[in-house]
Amino acid sequence: MTALRRRAAATAVLLPLLPLFLAGACSGGPSLENQGAVTAPPGDSKHLTIGTAGFTESDVLAQMYALLLKQAGYSTKILSVANRELYEPALESGQIDVVPEYAATFADWLNAKTNGAKAPPVGSPDLDATMKALRGLAAPRGLIVLDPGKAVDQNAFAVTAAYAKQHRLKTLSDLGASGLKVRLAAGDECVQRPYCEPGLKKTYGIDVTGVDPKGVGTTPSKQAVQDGKDQMVLTTTTDATLSDFGLVLLADDKHLQNADYIVPVVNRSRAGSERVAKVLGALNSVLTTQDLASMNQQVDSWRRLPEDVARSYLDSKGLLKR
Repeated sequence: MTALRRRAAATAVLLPLLPLFLAGACSGGPSLENQGAVTAPPGDSKHLTIGTAGFTESDVLAQMYALLLKQAGYSTKILSVANRELYEPALESGQIDVVPEYAATFADWLNAKTNGAKAPPVGSPDLDATMKALRGLAAPRGLIVLDPGKAVDQNAFAVTAAYAKQHRLKTLSDLGASGLKVRLAAGDECVQRPYCEPGLKKTYGIDVTGVDPKGVGTTPSKQAVQDGKDQMVLTTTTDATLSDFGLVLLADDKHLQNADYIVPVVNRSRAGSERVAKVLGALNSVLTTQDLASMNQQVDSWRRLPEDVARSYLDSKGLLKR
């Protein structure tokens, strides 16, 4: 994955579905040659299963999808399965009908599944190119990728607010131009990943003196920056706890990170109708990255239930009828 995906307890699990779900997943899902639904007219089943990957953000998105679809006349249920290797084949087979995904990450995942693990990545900072590649990979599998909205959950870099103020930093370019030496708290893979240490040096000219392998967006990594042991931390744009550590994000003004915009993905034969696209598109038209960060915070820090947070947000945007 190109961005940290926070883990949390599943908010809803349909236990009766799991035996069939797992059995289908073991076979790797339906083969491309046997997917007759790919050329069939888009379906509009009235009973839809919404998938979630089991971490806070995915749970909240799934709850919003379920609430909006239910309001539009669909019967909805939620299935939480953390492993993409399991839920994606179920999406192809129709055991899951709708799932929130991340454009660049999902494009690269499908590309590796289709063309092999060593296939060159197709996800990139270019959203249009990423979406074109993603839709090309999804269509033969009977999947439709709906339009992305404004919200994006991608890798991001944070420093303390005091550090940013002292050195007049708002962007990663500012940090590169400052000439400051930076020790980075991140995962140990950061030393090789193009979006991390190599990219910070090449794209921004940042003088990264070393990587402190405390993990991506973990509490120890943020504490290390808060305490001044490290100067910057690798996290995500929807990190809900940055303010708790006195941290602020530096803008990725040269677009080093991939276009991991939120995209609903649907099974074409069961949920490929224009009606479903319109219902979910209404959410994408208002949902922002900051909205997601706020909802993550309400669940992770304030201990609110994902369903309650989802309902409150939709109410605040006038998307639920009273």
